[in-house]
Amino acid sequence: MSTITALVQRSSTATSLSLPQLNATSLRNQAYALLKNAIAETDIYDPQQELRLDERQLTAALGVSRTPVREALSLLEQEGFIKTVPRRGIYIVRKSKREIIEMVQVWAALESMAARLATLHASDAEIAKLRHLFDEFHSSPPALHLDEYSDANIAFHTAVIALGGSQTIIDATRNLLIHVRAVRRATITQSDRAARSIIDHLNIIEALERRDTELAERLTRQHTLDLAAHVERHGDFLDAAPRRGF
Repeated sequence: MSTITALVQRSSTATSLSLPQLNATSLRNQAYALLKNAIAETDIYDPQQELRLDERQLTAALGVSRTPVREALSLLEQEGFIKTVPRRGIYIVRKSKREIIEMVQVWAALESMAARLATLHASDAEIAKLRHLFDEFHSSPPALHLDEYSDANIAFHTAVIALGGSQTIIDATRNLLIHVRAVRRATITQSDRAARSIIDHLNIIEALERRDTELAERLTRQHTLDLAAHVERHGDFLDAAPRRGF
């Protein structure tokens, strides 16, 4: 588990993020990266989660002045990860059900194109590495190791994007992934999704290995669209969760 893991307090007080102190080099960029990673590790769709951040706590945790933290928070707000509410504070943003579905649909389009490109440009060795992401689940079902499987799942999708070789797709999906991984984490235990997910992944890998461009693209797109359909059917909890402060 990363040392940047977010530790969330279920209370009416501000959320406390566990963060290492920074050095003097590019303080804003370091604060931005660490805060963004901490937000990604936070289970923001837990309906009991308190999502308010305290700038003074963040400044103390990182060991810097307020300026780089404020600049980092400003960048995160521009990217839609946090929201400043006048006279109330700073909050990690929970996306609505409709917003999540639309993000997943965009992800499906981009990742399926990456899969298509991977069949044309990725090496056999690079594609073969995808199988090793799921080695530990051959003898033990993913449902028994949901945290580990969730990490492998994200690593798989990130790798497929990278294998496509398109920097534009990599850049376009970087922030989407944070939102998509949060909703994947919230839904992975529903309807035996973990077991069905690993079957989909192995079918995608086989299509990539055979350089079956059309099949790899179609399977990758459908796999992610299945998540969108699942959220459509079972994602009412996304809108039911209180949007603390706003």
